[in-house]
Amino acid sequence: MPEHAAHRSRWPVVGAAGAGLLYAGVAMYALGAATGLFPGVVGGVAALVGGLLAAGGLVGWLDEAFLGDRITGAETPLYRQTMLLFLGTDVATFAAGFVYYAFVRVGAWPPADLPGGLLGALVVANTAVLLVSSGTYHLAVSALDSGNETRFTRLLGVTLLLGVVFLGGQAYEYVELLHEGFGVTGVFASAFYGLTALHGLHVALGVVLIGIVFTRARRGAYAEGHTSVETVELYWHFVDAVWLFLVVVLYVGATVG
Repeated sequence: MPEHAAHRSRWPVVGAAGAGLLYAGVAMYALGAATGLFPGVVGGVAALVGGLLAAGGLVGWLDEAFLGDRITGAETPLYRQTMLLFLGTDVATFAAGFVYYAFVRVGAWPPADLPGGLLGALVVANTAVLLVSSGTYHLAVSALDSGNETRFTRLLGVTLLLGVVFLGGQAYEYVELLHEGFGVTGVFASAFYGLTALHGLHVALGVVLIGIVFTRARRGAYAEGHTSVETVELYWHFVDAVWLFLVVVLYVGATVG
C-alpha cells in the first residue's frame, strides 16, 4: 500500500458536502421568506440535513486526526500542511463574502437598515476577548514547549472559556439587533449576518477543537509531542485575524460612512 494511502479520508468530503447543503438551505430559506420562491420548510430541512452532514464529517475527521493513535509529536508536518491548505480555502470563502459587501458598499450609504448601535461596547469587548484568547493559547503552547504541562492545561482551559464567552457575546448581539428590528433580509443585513455568522461558525469549530485538545491534555496526551496542539493554534490565530479584519471593514467601515 502506498505510504500516502494511510492519510486518505472520506470525512472532509462528507463535511464539505454538508456545509454546501447547509449554505444552500439557508439561502433557500432566506429567499423564501423574502420572495416566496421556496417554501420555508424546504430550506429549513435542507439546512438541517446539511448541518448534520457537516457535523458528522467534522466529527469523523477529528476522530481520525486528533483522537486516533496516529497523531503524536513525532509525526510528519502533514497535519499542519493540511490545516494550512484548509485555511487557504477559508480565505477564499471569506473573500467571497467581503467582495459581496464591497458591491453593497458602492451603493447609497449609509443603508436604510443600518442599526444605530452597530459598533458598541459589546463588539469592543468581544474583540478583546478573542485577542486575549489568542494570547493565552500562545502562552499555553510555550508552557508545553518548556515542559510545564500543568500551566499548559490551565491556559488551554482559559482559552476554551474565552471562546465560549465570545460565542455568547455574539449570540447576545444578534438578539439585541433583532430586537431593534435589524432583520436578516436587508441589503446590508445580508452581508452582516452572512459574514459574522460564518465567522461564528468557525469560532464554534475552534471551541470544539480546543475542547478536544484540552480534554486530551488533562489525560497527559501531549507528554511526548503536540502536533495537534500546534495545528489547532494555527486555526485559532486565523479565526482571530479574520475577526479583526471583519471588525475594521464591517463594523467600523459601516459606521464611518
